[in-house]
Amino acid sequence: MRRAVVSIMLVLLACPAFAGEISVLGGYGWTNNPIEKTYAWQVQYMEGLGEHFAYSLAYVNQGHFISHHRDGHAANLWVRTNLFDKQLSLAAGGGGIFYYDTIHPPGPGPSQDFHGWGTMANVAATWYTKSRWFCQLQGYWVRGGQSFDTLTALAGIGYQLDAPPSKGPDVKGTHLTERTTENELTVLGGETIVNISGPGHSRAVALEYRRGLWRFVELTAGARYEGRSDLIDRYGLTTQLWLAKPFLHDRIALGVGFGPYFAIDQRRGDHEQGRNSNAFVAEIASITGSYRLSEHWHIRAIFDRVITSYNRDSDIFMGGIGYRF
Repeated sequence: MRRAVVSIMLVLLACPAFAGEISVLGGYGWTNNPIEKTYAWQVQYMEGLGEHFAYSLAYVNQGHFISHHRDGHAANLWVRTNLFDKQLSLAAGGGGIFYYDTIHPPGPGPSQDFHGWGTMANVAATWYTKSRWFCQLQGYWVRGGQSFDTLTALAGIGYQLDAPPSKGPDVKGTHLTERTTENELTVLGGETIVNISGPGHSRAVALEYRRGLWRFVELTAGARYEGRSDLIDRYGLTTQLWLAKPFLHDRIALGVGFGPYFAIDQRRGDHEQGRNSNAFVAEIASITGSYRLSEHWHIRAIFDRVITSYNRDSDIFMGGIGYRF
């Protein structure tokens, strides 16, 4: 399923490139098993595929229900219509979400990390202003599969990363002919947060080499040290395939990546009985953004989600400086 989603996105990004929109939205979500309400928010990137079609990639945080803290990465295809001389856009979409659910039992039992695929149905109304800023209302329903279902309502603002040739959603962006990145070496530092309950905060550092393979495709190889806490003492090597694209005359670049994480956790034996080795292979899903300072120097921010099989998922927030050559 994950390979199928990545394949679909590669095909979409191989099409002529259109200008993208990034939005930040917040609101509330509900579930009926049991009946609960909590906050919700998301960061979404949307790109047109013509006058009436678009796709989106999003990080979705569904908040903290009583026993569940669930978030995930979502991909959707949209159908839209534009009204009032393209000032109002109404859209409906559907797609999938890979979610991360940290389950906190009501009793004294340990927390657990549960992963799975869900389906999404979306509606959105977007009001475009005379500038590149817009306002958006969005609602979505997630069918959680082996997890629970939710209904969410959000409102927020967004920005068109490249100036459209006319007002409203852009459908005539410039075709990208060059790779987003040639060669890049970046040093990063930040913080690791283990998702289950307990003292799981620690300092994190990383070294990453990035190479552009094609117009929208990059490959990275890196080393990460997630730090030492009462829950993990973890480090290892990563390699990821990325979908990336530049904006604002190549000043800003955004990307999403996924790949294997060859890791060692010195505390793994404490959490999995019968393990003879602390070495294992996990998965890592990431979102990144970079800002070019000069021809060679840039700053980069990365949000990593480490996906494990022994209830030690972690979020890694890092920023750093790099050199392009």
